[in-house]
Formats: sequence, C-alpha cells, structure tokens
Amino acid sequence: MNAEHYSLTPVILSGGSGTRLWPLSRPERPKQFIALAGDDTMLRLTLARTTGLAGCTRPVIVANGAHAGLIDEQVGGDALIILEPCARNTAPAIALAALLADDPAATLLVMPSDHVITDVAAFHEAIARAMPLVEEGWLITLGITPDAPDTGYGYIALGETLGEGVQRVARFVEKPDQARAQAMLDAGDHVWNAGIFLFRADAYLAALDEFQPAMLAAARTAVAQARRDGRRVLPDRAAFESCTSDSIDYAVMERARKVACVPVDMGWSDLGSWDMLHSIAAKDDAGNAADPSATLIETHNCLVRSDGVKISLVGVDDLIVVASGDEILIVPRGKSQLVKKAAEAAAARN
Repeated sequence: MNAEHYSLTPVILSGGSGTRLWPLSRPERPKQFIALAGDDTMLRLTLARTTGLAGCTRPVIVANGAHAGLIDEQVGGDALIILEPCARNTAPAIALAALLADDPAATLLVMPSDHVITDVAAFHEAIARAMPLVEEGWLITLGITPDAPDTGYGYIALGETLGEGVQRVARFVEKPDQARAQAMLDAGDHVWNAGIFLFRADAYLAALDEFQPAMLAAARTAVAQARRDGRRVLPDRAAFESCTSDSIDYAVMERARKVACVPVDMGWSDLGSWDMLHSIAAKDDAGNAADPSATLIETHNCLVRSDGVKISLVGVDDLIVVASGDEILIVPRGKSQLVKKAAEAAAARN
C-alpha cells in the first residue's frame, strides 16, 4: 500500500507504574523511563522503533499526569502529550488518542511504552501486512509466536486466513494454567497477546460507540473540556474519572466482529519481571548479568543491578540483587513474580 494513501500515528501508552521491577522502577519513575534493555530508556526505544514506518505522523503519548516532567525530559519534537488525570486502563486512554488524532481516518499504532522488540524489521513487516485490512475497518492485534508454554501471558486462538500473514481472531484466552499453555503451544494455532494494536481511529471509536457508549461519551466530554498547554492536553478530570476502568481487550477486542491478528516473531518481551530481564540480558561466562561496578566471586547465574551502592556477591548462585536509592531487593531467580508484594510492603512501610 502506498504511503500516500494513509497516515500512521504511533500511540504510546505510558501510564504503568512498573512495580514488578521494584525497587529500580517505582511509581514516581516507572520502568518506561529507565534504561533497562540498552543504553536508552524504554520509552525512547519505543519511539525510535517507529522510525522508517511509511506514512508516520507525529506520535501521541498518553501518560500519567504525574509524569509530565519525565515525558518532557525524554520526548522531544512535536509529540502530542495527553496527560491522564487518573488511571482508567487502556480502553479510555486509547479513546483519548483516537479523539485527538489529527486525522479521523488515521491508522493508530498502539504500543505499550515498556516492551522490548529486538527485530524491528519484522515489526515493520507485520505492520505492513496488517494495513490492507486496517483500511477496511478491521481491528488488528499483533500476536507473538510463542516459544514456551508461558502462563504469564494471555493467548489468542487463530482462525481463518484473511490475507497474507493475517488471520481472524477465533477467541482470546485468559492466562492459562501450565497444562493448557502446553496444549496450545503443541497445537501451534495460538499466539501470545502482546497488547500492540492497529486500527483506524474512526473504527475504534465506532466500536466503542457500539460496546461502550458511556465510556466514549465520558471521553468525548473529557476532550471537549480539556485544557491545552503547548503540546500538552489535559483532559477534564471529572469527565475522565467517570469513565469505566477497562482494558481494550475486554471493552472492545473480545466483542467486536472484525478482529484479526498478525502473528510475528520479532524478539518481543514485555520485560515484566527481573527473571525476564536476566533471560534477555548479556551474560558473562558464569551466566551472570551484572553492572560493571559489581564484584562477583564464585557466583553463577545471578542478576545484579544498582544505581548507587556497589554490590559484591561471593559463593552464591541464582540470585536477583537490585539496589536503588534506600531499598535493596534480594530474591531467588524464578521467584521474581513475588517482587510486587515487596513493593507493596515497602509502600506501606514508607
């Protein structure tokens, strides 16, 4: 499809609090504003991977209003910054972006701000495969080709083929238990739900009007009564607070009829735990992924991160050790799903 026939607006969702990577990631500075998987922050890497996309317009960033200063620090250019007055999950956040799109017929490329994609060429190719159906009003999601029976992700069951490399979504599957995850992996007709979407702004708003009319009405009012400050848009608090808090999956994607998926293998990770960061990080010969300042003696398969204090590990294996500010986390590898509990306990303590 010729780039002259459509515009593509990146919409980056940056409302998360990042507690699963506590203590480095905290509500006041969550993981999208931190360099975790490279030399640049997750947010800036997300913006960078839109470079080279045909028809790309200025990006839209939907962020927590408390992070306005962080956004200004990290995002230059003419990006439109929508500052949510409160958290209402992804469906209302995307509604704000769709309502404020420069072109009502623009294709929105909706992405979380804190994911890893190592094969950007494959990412761009998947977007190109989706565009013909997007122009016909389909709601598209990217599905990650699974390489393990992971129970931490939702899955998408693939149906009939609609075009080259594009299939109808048969159904969305909640996070499964181990046996069901293995069965879906063995069947070969399921993909992970990455939370990356492509659709025209008007198609998404039409779906909201059908399935979530009250949410759409509240979002419209929030935008109509918004304050503007340069490139910032501050939706009306009272109107936005009245939106139902719901994800795009539950609010729209699981209900709409014209929903399709582009399966893709693009080196994706949601970087949702310290274990996951260890799995994708560069490691030494002993399997350690550690800051250069760390001292490791007879230590194997550990992850060590610190933004200040120097850490020494001697004679230990399979630990995650993270020091940030006045907090230190020590947890066995394989148990990092418990970190959120530590973050909650620290918040209560403090």
